[in-house]
Amino acid sequence: MNIHEAIRTRRSIGKVKSDPVPQDKIEKILEAGTWAPCHRNTQPWQFFVMREDGRKLLGHVMADIAEENAAGKTEEELASAREAALGRANRAPVVIGVAVKPVDDPKIIELEEYGAVFAAAQNMLLEAHGLGLGAVWRTGDFCYDRKVNEAFGLGERDKMLGFLYIGEPDMLPKDGKRENAASKTIWINEAVRQLDV
Repeated sequence: MNIHEAIRTRRSIGKVKSDPVPQDKIEKILEAGTWAPCHRNTQPWQFFVMREDGRKLLGHVMADIAEENAAGKTEEELASAREAALGRANRAPVVIGVAVKPVDDPKIIELEEYGAVFAAAQNMLLEAHGLGLGAVWRTGDFCYDRKVNEAFGLGERDKMLGFLYIGEPDMLPKDGKRENAASKTIWINEAVRQLDV
């Protein structure tokens, strides 16, 4: 599969089999992430690979956050919210947390550090696709909760930017839909002072 095909055929695969993912494939996915572009070569990413019982770390922190957000609910509703959260960590045999650890340097623009890690996640998704695996990048408010930082030993300025759920696909990918690039592109061939977009 060439890069042109990989970019256009990769889809979020939210349903995967429980079969273990071989170690060498996981390592290739991680390695792909490290080749993302990053300003001044800061390499601000940190990956957390969770398999088997290791996924319980994610499950417990998700459950703690769900319970905190369910304040005022009955004991039964709290238990249900906690159980559902614990189950979400087991939706794939491999879950990779992708975090940004911005370099503490006034010359480095923090937003560019985030951009580098988003690019790393895309590299990882493309590599997984190229290896015949299904993957989905899951995010949400809980990722940025202080409890996630605490659970994964991240510093105050660090952020978990999402979790990649990876496994053998157990669903057919949906057709991709994108607006034509022309509708999102402005060509500038002459010097101008200001654009009216």
